[in-house]
Amino acid sequence: MTARSLIDRIVQQEDINFFLTNRIPRRSLTRLMGWVSRIERPWLCALGIFLWRLFSDLDLAEAEETHFKSLHACFTRRLKAGSRPIDGDAASLSSPCDALVGACGRVARGTVLQAKGFPYPLAELLCDEGLAHYYRGGEFATLRLTSSMYHRFHAPYDCRVEQIDYISGDTWNVNPIALKRIERLYCKNERAVIRCRLPSGALVTLVPVAAILVASIRLKFLDVRLHLKYRGPNRIPCAATLAKGEEMGWFEHGSTIIVLAPPELELCARWREGGRIRTGEALMHAAGARALALAVKAACDAS
Repeated sequence: MTARSLIDRIVQQEDINFFLTNRIPRRSLTRLMGWVSRIERPWLCALGIFLWRLFSDLDLAEAEETHFKSLHACFTRRLKAGSRPIDGDAASLSSPCDALVGACGRVARGTVLQAKGFPYPLAELLCDEGLAHYYRGGEFATLRLTSSMYHRFHAPYDCRVEQIDYISGDTWNVNPIALKRIERLYCKNERAVIRCRLPSGALVTLVPVAAILVASIRLKFLDVRLHLKYRGPNRIPCAATLAKGEEMGWFEHGSTIIVLAPPELELCARWREGGRIRTGEALMHAAGARALALAVKAACDAS
């Protein structure tokens, strides 16, 4: 048995995993990790990457650079040009990040799911009753970034970012084990609510949720880093215009982005919980667009 397989067996035991990643001084450890990750020492970075690979499937083959001054530089690495082609369909909303698809579907009676049997109120996540009401009957998708994934996230469509609400909070782990044990976990953790206005006037909202070792979210169009020391809630006006697929920001480790869309958009049929999606792949499309395309195809086939 290899060291990696032994570690996997140990950490996959739910009680041990939950204890090691949650029953510890989460905020203090997160601050410590943030400090250590920025130390520019080649030997420390190499050691950190070695240990990181023992606990994950870290693959740097697509990285723009493969030699890093610090762990932070590795966490926030860019990819080689062309590594993530952006879906060109004007009727589609693309994934903002590489992720495992978590709970997803329709917003029912103002609630969404964090895991099976664990609903939570959208208004509590967003801290805005009006915004939550806007998404009644709409669509949501939970995208979980693992620690080894590409940590930058991108605009899901041509849009204008018109407001960010930063909400300070805890740093619970967001892995499936914690999601089954901690009710309303996303509503407890540090997060940002990013409102993206599409050319059609529709509003798509991204909610990057921080977690243990991660509580730092950076948006490239803001001159502040959103992290544990930046107290919230805070409303930050914004007027950043982004093209579909353009970089928006990054996590400083790995976490979750919840995508909220109005009823005129629906999740692409291929995506189910547990699926693996990459930045730029079509995540949602205009409701009825698929049905219309199939009808046109059927008519053409019949003629």
